[in-house]
Amino acid sequence: MGPVMRKMPTKLWVLLLFNAVAFWSTTDAQIRYSIPEELKEGSVVGNIAKDLSLEVAEISERRLRIASESGKQYFDVDLVKGDLVVNERIDREELCAKSSSCLLPLEMIIENPLNMYRVEIEIQDINDNYPVFQTHEHVLNIAESTVAGTRFRLESAQDPDVGSHSLKSYTLSKNDNFKLDVKTNKDGTKLPGLVLEKTLDREKQAVYTLLLTAIDGGTPARSGTAEIKIRVLDINDNAPAFEKAVYDAQLTENSPIGVVVVTVKAVDRDEGVNAEISYSFGPHTTEIFQKLFSVDATTGEVKVKSQIDYESGSSYKFDIVARDKGAPAMEGVCSVHLDILDVNDNVPEIILKSAPSPVREDAPVGTVVALISAKDADKGDNGRVTLSIAPGLPFTLKPSISNNYALVTAGALDREEYPEFMVEIQGSDSGSPPLTSKKNIMVEALDVNDNPPVFTQSLYTVYVKENGAAGSILCSVSATDSDVGENAKLTYSVMNSQKLDIPMSSYVYMNSENGSVFTMHSFDYEKIKVFEFLVQAKDQGSPPLTNNATVHVFILDQNDNVPVVIYPSASMGSVSHQRMPRSAKMGHLVTKVTAVDADSGHNAWISYRLAEATDSSLFAVNLYTGEVRTKRSVSEQDDASQRLLIEIKDNGEPVQSTTVTVDILIEDGLHEPVSDFRHKASEKDKKNSKITFYLILSLASVSVLSLLTFFILLIKCARSSRGGESCCIRRDSDGYKNPNRNLQIQLNTDGPIKYVEVLGGDMMSQSQSFGSYLSPMSEFSDLTMVKPSSTLDFKDTLRGLDASLPDSAWTFECQQLAKTMHPVLVRSDVKRQCCVHVDEDGGGYVVDFLKVVFVLPLRIQLCYWICRH
Repeated sequence: MGPVMRKMPTKLWVLLLFNAVAFWSTTDAQIRYSIPEELKEGSVVGNIAKDLSLEVAEISERRLRIASESGKQYFDVDLVKGDLVVNERIDREELCAKSSSCLLPLEMIIENPLNMYRVEIEIQDINDNYPVFQTHEHVLNIAESTVAGTRFRLESAQDPDVGSHSLKSYTLSKNDNFKLDVKTNKDGTKLPGLVLEKTLDREKQAVYTLLLTAIDGGTPARSGTAEIKIRVLDINDNAPAFEKAVYDAQLTENSPIGVVVVTVKAVDRDEGVNAEISYSFGPHTTEIFQKLFSVDATTGEVKVKSQIDYESGSSYKFDIVARDKGAPAMEGVCSVHLDILDVNDNVPEIILKSAPSPVREDAPVGTVVALISAKDADKGDNGRVTLSIAPGLPFTLKPSISNNYALVTAGALDREEYPEFMVEIQGSDSGSPPLTSKKNIMVEALDVNDNPPVFTQSLYTVYVKENGAAGSILCSVSATDSDVGENAKLTYSVMNSQKLDIPMSSYVYMNSENGSVFTMHSFDYEKIKVFEFLVQAKDQGSPPLTNNATVHVFILDQNDNVPVVIYPSASMGSVSHQRMPRSAKMGHLVTKVTAVDADSGHNAWISYRLAEATDSSLFAVNLYTGEVRTKRSVSEQDDASQRLLIEIKDNGEPVQSTTVTVDILIEDGLHEPVSDFRHKASEKDKKNSKITFYLILSLASVSVLSLLTFFILLIKCARSSRGGESCCIRRDSDGYKNPNRNLQIQLNTDGPIKYVEVLGGDMMSQSQSFGSYLSPMSEFSDLTMVKPSSTLDFKDTLRGLDASLPDSAWTFECQQLAKTMHPVLVRSDVKRQCCVHVDEDGGGYVVDFLKVVFVLPLRIQLCYWICRH
């Protein structure tokens, strides 16, 4: 049993080639072994190691294994000898049945490197099965009148083997009256038959016993036998006869199952089997009737088999056949007439003559909704029907002719309360007892546009971050309409309104279908903090109905402004030059860096940090004030030229920052402190006596009027404070503080003006305010207008500040300081009603000039002069 190598078919070759490329390598040919079935376990099929050109040791090292497609492990590999051996008994008939070819494919998988071989095991048939007849005894009943030459079919034998081992021929035991006739089908199967050669005589021999043998083509041949018993039957020459040709019967409908309807009887003058009679329905009896009734084959009783319904059939006519058991059988026929008697067993049937028409909710009383009729399958009083309607509905039944009714409206309808009405109609017949039925009719109320749209909220509050992308969604409003259809189809729009003389359409755009509101441009918190607009929802009814809702939009501040350095100013150059004496001690004020941030809240809190320094051990920058002071005394070893890089950061997210460079010249012999600006200013006034003289004259001329105004307002403040309000602040009707002054000045320790804010008009109006910052160490009296700021939403700012501060009586200046300075620096002294803020060193002031408006540089010099004195 050696291997048979052959080339694979084209399709299989393509499939294996694909597998080789995608997964692993396979051989270009396959191995086939041929073995007979029924081999013992352990029988050698072939040396698989040799046939795969592998060493015996190699198949163990590379872990050769078998994957069988049949699911059973019929084979195994002897890893010692390299033989492919039988692991389990193989029954070819179980595997391949009657197939001429029986191949058992195996996959041999080996690793390192991974490879697969396909092996086919051809299972050869052996003659291990006998021909078998399904019935070992076959009985033939042949009448003695059967003519010679009649053929009778016999049962074929079955042999599971194939090929030459399959069934080949039949033989019949020797007899005088019958011979064997075998026919072959197109598929090769043999069909045995028995042919009558001589007529039979039951009086000579009543029974014949023959032996049929089936033989296969094996060597040696195997065979199987069946016994054929032939019975010669007597001739039946008398037919059964009924006592009556026609039987009449009556039956009440709904009679219980098993009740006898009628009994028929027939007799046969033959004897024995030819006289035995069986009863059955005639050949033309309908299937429906046979489901309702049955006939006893022995007694001739016709019985109820299932429910009898008069409405399904009021009378039946059928035949009954009496058949004897002769050969051939003979039969007689009689007719039966059956009448069904009616019972009131059908409920009235309510019929819609027309589908219910939808009714407008404003339809007048008497509008026809549907046409209805009633009927009953019963007869007489059992089939007479009257209809009625359930109470409590805005409908009634109007009788018509011949059990016809009209369903009409009897009251007003409200679709929003009841969009649909389930009308229950009851029908009752006149039987005894009466039967009733009900039918529900769905009546739809058509909508009329009588409900305006309703917004889910009458007021929408929206918070949006500034600097958002134009076209982003701002909010979505939603309204509902209890109507339906076009009456409930809503469109949304923004009502025509203006904000600061600008049409609202330039702020927002609204999707008319879904109520989404989109921004037309990016918002700037520093320009606008809050606005509102009206949105309208309108339905598509006729006439259309509308409703409005208000949308409040609050702009949220973002940290989008970089801190701006006020001192040193840009006009002085990118580097600030300062001088200080070498005799300066620890804590000496060298200069002060001032910056502001256009943002609000935490985003505007500014901190200062010394980023780089020529000598970091000599100088320090206050984190919150920006003051540059010495950390120690200046020594002779310190360089005369020092450069500081100061970083200014806000408290926003992300952090915005900027830097300023300060050059400091340490001079010997300079004994006056740089911070004593008042002495230095006096010396400069002496040097510039001519300019100072004119300045003093100007200041003096204005001072009289300013002081007079100041005292008048001070008296007025004192009177106002008696009423519970400060001189600087009054309260609106809604309880919020209303600052009532126009100028705020904050001074440095050495006197010069550090901060000036000019407010135009009432802070609650839409007028403009400006902040001005002057150089604390500069020799110039320059005024820098930093920014305009809208105070439109100042009440909201005050609300937030009042909630966060411990005392509601804080002055307006304190609130401003809280916005621009870190809370640590805002000392409790700022609560004083006269609005005086004292710095830690005791030298700083915030002076409230009430309603005196200083807008000219000359008057700013006046402020400076007053603060110094």
